[in-house]
Amino acid sequence: MRKRLSLLLLLLVVTTFLAGCSEFSEPIYSESTGFWNEYIVWPLVSAITYFKDLLGTYGLGIIAVTIIIRLVLLPLMIKQTKSSKNMQQVQPEMAKLKEKYSSKDAVTQQKYQQEMMALYKERGINPAAGCLPVFIQMPILIGFYHAISRMNNTPEINLGDFAGFTLAEPSIFLAVLAGVMQLIVLRTGPAMDNPQMKMMMYIMPFMIIGFGIVLPAALTLYWVIGNIISIIQNLFIYKPWNKPKTEPVKSGGAKK
Repeated sequence: MRKRLSLLLLLLVVTTFLAGCSEFSEPIYSESTGFWNEYIVWPLVSAITYFKDLLGTYGLGIIAVTIIIRLVLLPLMIKQTKSSKNMQQVQPEMAKLKEKYSSKDAVTQQKYQQEMMALYKERGINPAAGCLPVFIQMPILIGFYHAISRMNNTPEINLGDFAGFTLAEPSIFLAVLAGVMQLIVLRTGPAMDNPQMKMMMYIMPFMIIGFGIVLPAALTLYWVIGNIISIIQNLFIYKPWNKPKTEPVKSGGAKK
């Protein structure tokens, strides 16, 4: 949980820093130079514009590109989700290991780490799998922000409206919707079974709402569509409606 929150805070810091650079307030064209422009921002602008011409509005273009990006990331996201599910399933065994190696001396903790890694290997768990999708999505999300911002600063481009929202301006409604969707994502995923992740379940939606209130509605639309896909993914993998009820722990009192 701490790693994910740290990554989200890092995303906010990087986005804020880059937003303050004058280059990212300039128009964007195919002739724009620089690695970030040539390989991140302009490809996103081109893809959004292509689907806008195909579907009729920039809103539909953003939705189409979002779906394509999420489909490309889907195998990685499924692997991450399954890894989180497996991690949750081994928690009872992890608790036994912690109890077995409760001593804090170096030798005991080394044995604990060895048995923990052996357990991960046996169950096919990669502890780093949960952070990798976040790292991959960070440049895409930041790239989306700059693509939308620079499209809005390009005289030849008018993002216009979509479903009653001005895409170049913040939308409180979409921000709240994105936050609610994020809450549903967390409630249909592993967070509900992990006490440590429950804190993230309540923090992340408010962070998303906070971002959405100040960022263009076009970017918030990306979050909404992405979260809808994540909800569908969680419903298929976790099947929250089939979760077995946790039986109460029986007291083991001495018999007389």
